[in-house]
Amino acid sequence: MQIDFSPKVQELHGRVKTFLEENVFPNYERREKEIAANAKEGNAYRTYPVLEELKAKAKAEGLWNLFLPESGHGYGLSNLEYSPIAEMMGRQYWSAEVFNCSAPDTGNMEVLERYGTEEQKEKWLKPLLAGEIRSSFAMTEPAVASSDATNIECRIVRDGDDYVINGRKWYITGAAAENCKVFILMGKTDPDNANRHRQQSMILVPKNTPGVTIVRDMALYGFMDPPAGHPEVLFENVRVPVSNILLGEGRGFEIAQGRLGPGRIHHCMRVVGMAEAALELMCRRVVSRVAFHKPLSDQSLWRERIAKSRTLIDQTRLLVLHAAQRMDLVGNKVAAKEIAMIKVAAPNNCCKVIDWAIQAHGAAGYSQDFLLTSYYAYARHLRTADGPDEVHNNAIAKLELAPYQLKHPK
Repeated sequence: MQIDFSPKVQELHGRVKTFLEENVFPNYERREKEIAANAKEGNAYRTYPVLEELKAKAKAEGLWNLFLPESGHGYGLSNLEYSPIAEMMGRQYWSAEVFNCSAPDTGNMEVLERYGTEEQKEKWLKPLLAGEIRSSFAMTEPAVASSDATNIECRIVRDGDDYVINGRKWYITGAAAENCKVFILMGKTDPDNANRHRQQSMILVPKNTPGVTIVRDMALYGFMDPPAGHPEVLFENVRVPVSNILLGEGRGFEIAQGRLGPGRIHHCMRVVGMAEAALELMCRRVVSRVAFHKPLSDQSLWRERIAKSRTLIDQTRLLVLHAAQRMDLVGNKVAAKEIAMIKVAAPNNCCKVIDWAIQAHGAAGYSQDFLLTSYYAYARHLRTADGPDEVHNNAIAKLELAPYQLKHPK
């Protein structure tokens, strides 16, 4: 696969790489200490000084909102051009927020950019683009199998000039953050519609609206992940203006499909970055450790794992870049199979690499001294986030079988 990035894009990639290496990655320990200090003072979910310093620096250098394609608000990168940047950021997941490129804000900003009214853009998109606030996407529910989004039970009922919302959501990434100010919530406005994909709508819900309760933060493999968090959120008789609906009643699935394609690409490139970093750690470890009278790096088992890791990472990267290119050339809908394929392949392949890196480190692999446990938690959770493997594999198979079934109808 030949990729000819323009000189402008190559220069941007270099600037991001330099900024990460000189400003972001060296500040990891300071970040951890500041988050711990916030927790000790009673609020682990407020922002921390080094993040705000780095955001201001990145913004001043023009390294801001890099993810938005075909937009006057960002750098105007295509999905393919942005993919290597997302991979670089994946080496330390928190770094994406430094450039205002973190999930779920990226997807929410894309939703508002594409589907929001001018009033909605002024009130919510503008401060999100400026990095002044954060947002959440409230979709997953504890009481139903959310892998089938038509199961959603949260109700959005019109009452005069308002909508009244009742439901319970969980694993709502970013919702615990003190600077999270708004949810994009998916719920049912027309539960009796014969078309199950027209029952749902999306609506903007300010976090400080009466009836919105953060019940508890949810752990991800034991990580509470402050300051963003992934909490359970209760919506009890939450009343918002009719003008907060996005695109109109019954358009929730349509919006979701527009939102998830680029988000999946971003996730998959980030996890490739994590696997690349894990392989580096593995290589350093096996050349520095001796077991059974010779370095681990001289033992055939570890050479095989390192070789397989390099192959898995490069296979995954090329598959993701191909999907990104297809999205740019033919659009998300036509590239649905490629998007589904990378969503399955990336976390599975990268999980394997990270797992081997953990094994190479022995007890240290489970400790806070390395990033491997957070890498693994992210990669493993990605097998369910934005749709589980099973759903994507089913979609891939249906698309693959479609031309044969046309020739041999039932």
